Amino acid sequence: MNIKLGIVMDPISTINIKKDSSFAILLKAQEKKYKIYYIEIHDLFLIKNKSYAKSRLLRIEKNEKKWFFLGKEEYIPLSSLNVILMRKDPPVNIQFIYATYILESAEKSGVLVINKPKSLRKFNEKIFATHFPEIIPDTLITSNTILIRQFLNKHQDIIIKPLDGMGGKSVFRVKKNDPNISVIIETMTKYEKSYCVLQNYLPEIKEGDKRIFIINGKPFPWCLARIPKSGETRGNLAAGGIGKPKKLNQEDFKIANYISNPLKKMGLLFVGIDIIGNKLIEINITSPTGICEIESCCDKSITDLIIDTIEKKILKIKNKSINI
Repeated sequence: MNIKLGIVMDPISTINIKKDSSFAILLKAQEKKYKIYYIEIHDLFLIKNKSYAKSRLLRIEKNEKKWFFLGKEEYIPLSSLNVILMRKDPPVNIQFIYATYILESAEKSGVLVINKPKSLRKFNEKIFATHFPEIIPDTLITSNTILIRQFLNKHQDIIIKPLDGMGGKSVFRVKKNDPNISVIIETMTKYEKSYCVLQNYLPEIKEGDKRIFIINGKPFPWCLARIPKSGETRGNLAAGGIGKPKKLNQEDFKIANYISNPLKKMGLLFVGIDIIGNKLIEINITSPTGICEIESCCDKSITDLIIDTIEKKILKIKNKSINI
């Protein structure tokens, strides 16, 4: 199948190819002879109701000194592509939101966009988990100091994190009578002007914060347990956590299967969920990572499943347009 794939991502010159999931997906696409168009978020634009991008053809290789080669700049209608991967890292700021409108225009012209722009715009990764209250920890989203203190008094030991963060940045564990509680609240809420998310502390974090992938509505049977280093609360690899691939246990499958079908219905075809113990913590839909670490230790391929999903979805779109 001759497929033209566009990818919207952060500057490719800044990535770590040993760990970057976008790079892993692109390697598999290149292996399958896809034509790859490299796009950064500011390259997208709209003329009337038609979407376009300034792009360059991309070739990559597993070489830590020089891993990408870009062709000359060209302006292309997004409708000329078969699939677009939206892989821009958080924060989901106003520029990200604007980009989803442009990508939604491309989607309406028959382009497969992963993940669905409307759903990227609608669901904040930290708030999204609250759609499944039965399987999450006690959770409070607020900028109100009184409510934060009440939550702390109730649980005695809590986690506070920003709504737009990633990689474990600005994640605090706070216990009752912590002498720094006032300054932590002031910092996190910017003096009650910014929302943050609070959850009761889960001691199971010591066994790892599990990143589980759900691809086209099906959980991948291996996960990446991100175990905090000594003296740390955060398991995020970017915060020094140690990644250990593990097979999903019965509880992991139960949680993943519980939310898989709703995610698929929302057009969220590649999702990374985070589980601590038997609780769902986050649903990552912008640019979930962890592919490289998992694939290095198991005999199943996440990237093969992603490519297979892309090809099946494109074929379905083509058949639908022929029948019309």
